[in-house]
Amino acid sequence: MTNRIKAVYEGGVFRPVGPVPLEEGASVELSYEPPPALKPPQPLVAAIEEIARMPLEGPDDGYSGADHDQVLYGKDGAW
Repeated sequence: MTNRIKAVYEGGVFRPVGPVPLEEGASVELSYEPPPALKPPQPLVAAIEEIARMPLEGPDDGYSGADHDQVLYGKDGAW
């Protein structure tokens, strides 16, 4: 008969999460199930993919990134 005991691995030792129906010094054989791989949320992945498909530069409307401050604050940089 197989019994399952949940445990946490800490500092090189398996520590049971709850009470264990074993006598002190009992010999056991452990097996483990690796935790499932984390998957990013699909809406987030879709949004990142959409952003990655966007062009690096917009249409040529006469302004470039170099004109950023001028467009926002005017020629003299004053508000």
